[in-house]
Amino acid sequence: MLQKFWKWYESHLTENTVIAAGLFVLQLAHLYWLTTHVVIHKAFGFSLFDPSPLLQWLIIVVDYTEIPALIATSIIYINELRKKKGSHFKEWLYLFFLNIQFVHIFWITDEFVIDQFVGVANSTILPAWAAWVAIMIDYLELPVIFETLKKAFVLVKQKISHA
Repeated sequence: MLQKFWKWYESHLTENTVIAAGLFVLQLAHLYWLTTHVVIHKAFGFSLFDPSPLLQWLIIVVDYTEIPALIATSIIYINELRKKKGSHFKEWLYLFFLNIQFVHIFWITDEFVIDQFVGVANSTILPAWAAWVAIMIDYLELPVIFETLKKAFVLVKQKISHA
């Protein structure tokens, strides 16, 4: 069954990579919000971006695309590990960067979503240092987003040139 999956995955590699990259690129909106609204506010006491309630809900929706993005992108790197001979450092590093994001998801659920659903400001149960660690972890997505986009562009270019 696993061999069937990998055969299907390889036969649709371009589409799978583009979907993963597309889902992952949505996280840039979340990272923008995180930087300009949360980080700046927590560090300096003011915000450079104060989203409306509707925009906050859209950010929550985008943030929940992180889970399928993490899964889809992890499969890209697992597939590369499965096929590649030699050094695997980059693939293992990116898998680590991807899957440590689940720590961040616990923070964002605690800090932001609960605030929105329950209406209690600053309801986090995490100590402040843990929230900062979770925020820093979230930025580990950036090199993986860039690399996944690069892979998607290369695959699309190859597909177009072979058509």
